[in-house]
Amino acid sequence: MARAPARTAAGCRTTAASDRDSVLQMQPCQLQSQRARLHQQISKELRMRTGAENLYRATSNTWVRETVALELSYVNSNLQLLKEELAELSSSVEVDQPQGESVTIPMIPLGLKETKELDWATPLKELISEHFEEDGTSYETEIQELEDLRQAMRTPSRDEVGLDLLAAYYSQLCFLDARFFSAARSPRLLFHWYDSLTGVPAQQRALAFEKGSVLFNIGALHTQIGARQDCSCTEGIIRATEAFQRAAGAFRLLRENFSHAPSPDMSTASLSVLEQLMVAQAQECVFKGLLLPASDTPDNCPAQLQLAQEAAQVAAEYGLVHRAMAQPPVQDYLPASWTSLAQVKSQHFCALAHHHAAMALCEGSSADKGELSRHVFQPSTTCEPQGPTASSIQKMPQHPEECRKLAKAHLKRAILGQEEALRLHTLCRVLRKVDLLQVVVTQALQCSLAKYSELEREDDFFEAVEAPDIQPKTHQAPEVRMPSLSQMKVTDLFHRLGPLSVFSTKNRWRLVGPVHMTRGEGGFGFTLRGDSPVLIAAVVPGGQAESAGLKEGDYIVSVNGRPCKWWKHVEVVAQLRGVSEHNVSLQVVSMLPSPEPRGTGPRRPALLWSQRECGFETAMPARARPWPILGWGRKTKQSKTGCHPDFCTNRNCVTCP
Repeated sequence: MARAPARTAAGCRTTAASDRDSVLQMQPCQLQSQRARLHQQISKELRMRTGAENLYRATSNTWVRETVALELSYVNSNLQLLKEELAELSSSVEVDQPQGESVTIPMIPLGLKETKELDWATPLKELISEHFEEDGTSYETEIQELEDLRQAMRTPSRDEVGLDLLAAYYSQLCFLDARFFSAARSPRLLFHWYDSLTGVPAQQRALAFEKGSVLFNIGALHTQIGARQDCSCTEGIIRATEAFQRAAGAFRLLRENFSHAPSPDMSTASLSVLEQLMVAQAQECVFKGLLLPASDTPDNCPAQLQLAQEAAQVAAEYGLVHRAMAQPPVQDYLPASWTSLAQVKSQHFCALAHHHAAMALCEGSSADKGELSRHVFQPSTTCEPQGPTASSIQKMPQHPEECRKLAKAHLKRAILGQEEALRLHTLCRVLRKVDLLQVVVTQALQCSLAKYSELEREDDFFEAVEAPDIQPKTHQAPEVRMPSLSQMKVTDLFHRLGPLSVFSTKNRWRLVGPVHMTRGEGGFGFTLRGDSPVLIAAVVPGGQAESAGLKEGDYIVSVNGRPCKWWKHVEVVAQLRGVSEHNVSLQVVSMLPSPEPRGTGPRRPALLWSQRECGFETAMPARARPWPILGWGRKTKQSKTGCHPDFCTNRNCVTCP
């Protein structure tokens, strides 16, 4: 009977934990719903403003122009309020708080880009019927699977499953780009996406816009995963560091491969700032990882010395981020709270660097203090990274009294820095609502004040010592890592259409057959080479193949009514040899010349150029091989074209008897 209450209490704890997890899972969905509502309202106000501006330019009536001008001011005010509400929602850290009870300074997560529903069915069925000469309705299952995948990736879960979902859709877009999108022919689709920072809608017909938006969401989801990690344990810090490094890689990938983005969040300036921000947050995680073991041994001078330099490095990184955020045009659409938080963190970690330097002065030996003098202190007045030079070395006091005074000077700078961080915190209306930030800075301030009180003496009337700056240095610089898009093996949904090297809108062909042939004394009269699809490499003059109308360069797509687009060379040969004296029915495709050479013709007036127009090409996917990290790569010579196929070097190539 005595164990019953224990089981009941354990059950209650389990239930409470389950309820808490359920709430955490629902919060991102609620946040996403609020963002979608704001995007719709912003889109509505923008349409009203466009209509009012058109009316203002079209009319010459003075009364109408005054009325329209008043309406425009009202609409602009509403737009400003909605954008401020969206900025506050993007700056909210309630959903992305670390999973744990530790008190750490919050990170900056990015919100996902929202999109409208898209009808793939109509344009894809039309394209399959007209260009591929197949029944478009027979691909309804594949099209529905594609639409379901896109619908699911609009609200991914904040974990690895959500990343896999986005990566799977991105890989399918690479397949679609290689098969259905070309300069000659593309589906008539219009992609709608909302800007993650301003909520302003943008639309384009280029598939590159869809791919870029999905890649942006992969980076944004990495930031949310990193911000939710529990940094009170080593495992959480490692996961957070990895997430921010992956996010930086995604934004770099976008910045290097996209141009003329139609939305501010995907502009070169924005992506550069976001990459810097992710690197700074990864550097902060590195500092937290070093702080965990050092907190158990506060009297370890080398450990405190390293923490001082690492904190100075974090401060320098956030200083660079703050200056980049304050530059136009980024400052016009980035949330002001992000800029303020970067400045607060720069001041906070610079103060922490002085605090740890003071701890090293108080507890270190003479040898440790000599090391401190050579590599930590510099007389400059900035936290920018510098190398140790002869002019930057300051003589270290060896007398305990001098060390005490210098430690007090560092603590004084630490106190002033934390007070400045608190002041900046109170100046930002959004940050004032983040109690966790104030708690962290206040705790650091109280710790410095307590240590300063220990070193304070009644006869200290003059403060003659001035604390030098701490030289930034890190022993673990963050690496910008590209998102792992190629780890998942994704099958092309439209695999039945045939190999991408032949059956895509980049090529044109004519379906021939079925052609009925009988084995003659010299066989069928053609030579086969290659795999998937098998190619007629040569036709014997006067043979059965030539009489049937087959030509060199044709691809066999059906043998006796069985589709063989994906068959290997040996499979087709075995099927032909097995017909004995019976007739064989073949269906082939004859390649036609392209309507215009690649790279010619008028350029489409797109704001965001596709990879094709930017000088990049999508590599043809091989069978059972994961898609590469990006669908972009430097232009290479085409291995196969519609008119000049590149024969394989298969040693088993034979002339079919």
